[in-house]
Amino acid sequence: MAITSANQLELLQTAEAVAREKMIDPGLVIEAMEESLARAAKSRYGAEMDIRVAIDRKTGKATFTRVRTVVDEEELENYQAEFTVEQAKQYMEEPAIGDTFVEEVPPVEMGRIAAQSAKQVILQKVREAERDRQYEEFKDRAGTIINALVKREEYGNVIVDVGAGEAILRRNEKIGRESYRPNDRIRCYIKDVRREQRGPQIFLSRTAPEFMAELFKMEVPEVYEGIIEIKAVARDPGSRAKIAVISYDSSIDPVGACVGMRGSRVQAVVNELQGEKIDIIPWNEDQPTFLVNALQPAEVSKVVLDEEAGKIEVVVPEEQLSLAIGRRGQNVRLASQLTALDIDIMTEADESARRQAEFEVRTKLFMDNLDLDEFFAQLLVSEGFTNLEEVAYVERDELLVIDGVDEGTAEELQARARDVLEAAAKTALANARALGSEDSLIEFDGLTPQMIEALAKDDVKTLEDFATCADWELAGGWTTVDGERHKDDGVLEPFDVSLEEAQHLVMTARVLLGWVDPAELEANNEEEELDVSTTEGSEV
Repeated sequence: MAITSANQLELLQTAEAVAREKMIDPGLVIEAMEESLARAAKSRYGAEMDIRVAIDRKTGKATFTRVRTVVDEEELENYQAEFTVEQAKQYMEEPAIGDTFVEEVPPVEMGRIAAQSAKQVILQKVREAERDRQYEEFKDRAGTIINALVKREEYGNVIVDVGAGEAILRRNEKIGRESYRPNDRIRCYIKDVRREQRGPQIFLSRTAPEFMAELFKMEVPEVYEGIIEIKAVARDPGSRAKIAVISYDSSIDPVGACVGMRGSRVQAVVNELQGEKIDIIPWNEDQPTFLVNALQPAEVSKVVLDEEAGKIEVVVPEEQLSLAIGRRGQNVRLASQLTALDIDIMTEADESARRQAEFEVRTKLFMDNLDLDEFFAQLLVSEGFTNLEEVAYVERDELLVIDGVDEGTAEELQARARDVLEAAAKTALANARALGSEDSLIEFDGLTPQMIEALAKDDVKTLEDFATCADWELAGGWTTVDGERHKDDGVLEPFDVSLEEAQHLVMTARVLLGWVDPAELEANNEEEELDVSTTEGSEV
């Protein structure tokens, strides 16, 4: 078909109708029409020609033009769309490389195949524009709650209508055994919006901790206004949850505000979450205090925190143990998620037995190595001495405060301890040399003979070997896999070497080997110190 004046306006009317139906810019539809007409024209005039079509936005008139570009003679490849400067002089005055020559060509008659191809181009462009509009609409709504209409269920996944398209609620994002029928109303959390080949994919969730936080924001005005902040949420979807809150207004109780009059506010959230029980806990900067709150309703007798390992030991009375752990470990698991700490729960009897075992081990250490009787060794342990190094190198005044220890006894104790340590060091050094440790590592400042022996057993025998180690390989650390923390043992961990100390030792070795410029290292350290001081100075 030829584009006559009779159907020129029809082009504009069609573009307007499609744009209105798909809620996209009419200009995008017209651009799709221009591309489809240009493709049809190329099939008539030749695929290598640069044929372009422009549709007047007011009259609907379509203008077909052929474009040729001036190129260098050596770069001339497409004789239909390019020509040289000499060839261009026939059509242009003083042509230059990069100039274009545009000439109008007659409109084409569109046969059945060309018309079908043009239709496909338009539909494709419209679909792309529709997808772009949908992505732009939802990309900034990730992290919010949406009300949707259930369309169908496929293999346990729920497909819902979100107005401008479809979204998916995967079966592992549903609470328990939830099931929905077509046209059911559903409230979900927009977990992620991705731009994919087949169009934007909107992923919903009803099990995400953020869903509960957003529900409280809707039900509790103080949370919405920022007077109360939700600091952490841990959920066992459909069963139980813990939520930590803090109030920035001393006159408002954060727990009471979230519970509401006669539990009205929290009950609204519980109903939405299929009866999920919710423990609302006051948040506290002090981790042990926060953990005691998180383990409610169990009572805690004692808390011991290991900040470096991210682990905490909790001592509870015997009758509180099952309550603290909860059914199938639910209570302690949620408390662990809420506090981001590994929690080890033990009874008072277990702790007492462990402390007694440690006391006996240290007593035997002093008896065997310092040739002491049991009573005297127990005195040392009771005063807080845990190893031979502490006895050998402590200020003598700290030994003199022990009953029955005079100047001579203290001197003898320290002499014995030093003799044992020196003998152990000689043995360790001999073992390390036997294993192949080289002088470059043995003479490196900062490593004890026992450390060198441990490194040799781990096949670290030269300074170069040591310099290639990572700090966590030496000091140990923790790795989080699928939300669970796993312990990484370090070669020097038994010697209480921290990550910072390990990093310093490794960097020193690299400087000695010439792998790192000491001036550059010092500059980096100064920058880090400046960043820390700036951060501390900006805190209120």
